[in-house]
Amino acid sequence: MANEDLSKLKIDKDKAAFRPRRKKKFFYPVLILMGLLLGLLIILGILRPTMKVRTATVTQIYPSQAFTILNASGYVVPQRKSALASKVTGRLIWLGVEEGNRVKKDQVVARLESQDVTAAKDQANAHVKAARSNLEQAKAELREATLSFNRYKELLAKGVIARATYDTVLARYEKAVAATGAAEATVKAGLAALDGANIALEYTLIRAPFAGVVLTKDADLGDIVTPIGAAVNAKSAVITIADMESLQVEVDVSESNIQQITINQPCEIQLDSLPEQRFRGVIHMIVPTADRSKATVTVKVRFLDKDSRILPEMSAKVAFLSRPATPEEQRPRIAASQSAIVSRKGKESVFLIQGNRATETQVRLGAKIGDMVEVLDGVKAGDKVVLNPSERLKNGSKIKLEEQ
Repeated sequence: MANEDLSKLKIDKDKAAFRPRRKKKFFYPVLILMGLLLGLLIILGILRPTMKVRTATVTQIYPSQAFTILNASGYVVPQRKSALASKVTGRLIWLGVEEGNRVKKDQVVARLESQDVTAAKDQANAHVKAARSNLEQAKAELREATLSFNRYKELLAKGVIARATYDTVLARYEKAVAATGAAEATVKAGLAALDGANIALEYTLIRAPFAGVVLTKDADLGDIVTPIGAAVNAKSAVITIADMESLQVEVDVSESNIQQITINQPCEIQLDSLPEQRFRGVIHMIVPTADRSKATVTVKVRFLDKDSRILPEMSAKVAFLSRPATPEEQRPRIAASQSAIVSRKGKESVFLIQGNRATETQVRLGAKIGDMVEVLDGVKAGDKVVLNPSERLKNGSKIKLEEQ
């Protein structure tokens, strides 16, 4: 039995040879396919290690930034501004303007009630007419007394009349002269009273002292307007106007930097409300006093470029320049940091950050502006690019931003 069992133990050489061949037949294609897939993933950057990079933003700049000495911020302030009020107390019965209206010099913008001063003016005018009539009567009597006086004077000289008769005519003449003088004085007093009534009536009319624009309306119809405004319901100002031709930017400059600027030095003004535009300006005045609490000096900058969109109290930034900017230098440019530019195979490019990957993008460069370079084509303002990209950084590489 043992021999029979041992005789049955045989190795099937055909099966043993067949099974290894089947395994080898499928193993090599799978290995090749895995290698191709691995290579494809590496090429696509999926299996590349994540690289830490520093970034910068493509910005819109002005060439004048390259020769800017100092920057300061402030507000647009009208140098001529007036709160219009009346010199008399009265009720506002008419208001002819509202915010934003343009007014001319001496234009009537509001009226107060004026029945009482109008009546006083009419009374003064009547007194003047009566005084003038009395003056004409006095002059007529003076002419008659003068003729009589001259005639009796000749008769007295010839001895025709008595001295007493002459004295009576002389007294009448002198009385006529005095009456004429009194009548003339009465006319002058009446005219003065009429002028006073006209002035009082003029005080009920509120006029613009200069051409400008209405900034605020401070009273409404029916309000009591008074020069002092001490009463609870009284208003002292009716409207506030400003001369838009006198707008300037007032900025605070540190005491330590005040020596860097001078009168008539060229400037560029940028308004927060108009960020895409810069206006030419010059230093109009350096106020000869300092603010001890802030250690600053107020500097007034005058606009050389006028624009109807410039309004009082707008926020503004002023760049003090070492020289005037040319018309070409006033045009904004798109610029990137020079350290973001890569030169490979004779072409300039940047690595544009898109999500968590860096995409190599060709750019066309212009002139250098300080540590920046103008980018004519390829990127736009606001794009983020990699700073100082390494040789290992490839198109499509996964990146992680360094904390700054």
